[in-house]
Amino acid sequence: MNAYCERVIGTVRREALDHVLITNEAHARRVLAEYQSHDNGHRPHQSRNQPPPDAQEQPASASTDDLGNRRLLRTRVLGGTINEYRFAA
Repeated sequence: MNAYCERVIGTVRREALDHVLITNEAHARRVLAEYQSHDNGHRPHQSRNQPPPDAQEQPASASTDDLGNRRLLRTRVLGGTINEYRFAA
């Protein structure tokens, strides 16, 4: 169990906490809650064959010919520290 905990803590530190100056406990809780939302709702997880834990189904893959015609949207997480990308509907 220790290895799993160390892996999660290291990931949170590298992806979020190393880039944000935490000012107090309330700020730390907000940052960690926003990162948790990103991690569970958008970030791909290799152990789940790439979909995030909160995904209901595997996203539809686009053909390589269609990629040039689709518009890409960026959502900034944690003030731009992390970026999420999606195709526009």
